[in-house]
Amino acid sequence: MNKSELIEALANKKGISFKKSEEIVNTIFESMTTALVAEERIELRGFGSFVIKEYKSYTGRNPKTGESIEVKPKKLPFFKVGKELRERVS
Repeated sequence: MNKSELIEALANKKGISFKKSEEIVNTIFESMTTALVAEERIELRGFGSFVIKEYKSYTGRNPKTGESIEVKPKKLPFFKVGKELRERVS
């Protein structure tokens, strides 16, 4: 399912306009993005949680040339699936 399919499913299920559904989905995504940028944890009970993981710098290798390169430290969002969702999928 992609974003437009999610918007359409919300509009159909709740009987609201596509435009209103789009505003709701965009507001949720913007709020989640803002929270992650502020390094806050997002927990959706029964679904999962989003956290920011910090990765230290390390020496990597360019696969094309074999040359060693220094990879800078970085922060990336990480999703951990919730127990209820994991059980439903299995």
